[in-house]
Formats: sequence, structure tokens, C-alpha cells
Amino acid sequence: MNAHYFFPPADAYPLNRTLFRLKSEPAYRRRFMADRDAAMTEAGLAADVRAALVTFDRDRLVALGAHPYLVFMADLRLAMERAPAAFEEF
Repeated sequence: MNAHYFFPPADAYPLNRTLFRLKSEPAYRRRFMADRDAAMTEAGLAADVRAALVTFDRDRLVALGAHPYLVFMADLRLAMERAPAAFEEF
């Protein structure tokens, strides 16, 4: 049976926690934008995860265990931070 939803593996917790923080914590999001390497080091992310996160490669992030919703929302919040006038606050 192919389920449409998958539960992220436990080893993807640091990635999903980082995505959640990018989505939910403005201060972390600003630190990430100012110095991605430092923010990813703080999160304890593996090299392959870091590479995918730098380019926000959705398919690669999901393959590494990221929850698709968190990838979408983190990317959206980063875009809102870069160009706030282009988005309506919600």
C-alpha cells in the first residue's frame, strides 16, 4: 500500500526542527538569512541536509525526510522576509 502521507524518520528531526523554526521563529529566520552556515551549525545539520537547505531543493529535502508542509512554509516565510511588501501578512 502506498500512503500519500509518510511519517518523517527520526533521524530527520534536526532538519524538520530547523524548518519549523524557519517557519515559526522570526529571530531564527533572520539569523539564518544573515549567516546560514552558523544557523545550520547551531541546528546540528549533516552536510547533505545543509547542501539541500542552502538551495531549498524541495524534492531533495523531502527525500532526506523533511515534511513537505514544513518545506513549503519555511520557504514561504523566507520569501516573505526577503520581500515583505510582496506578501500580505497572515
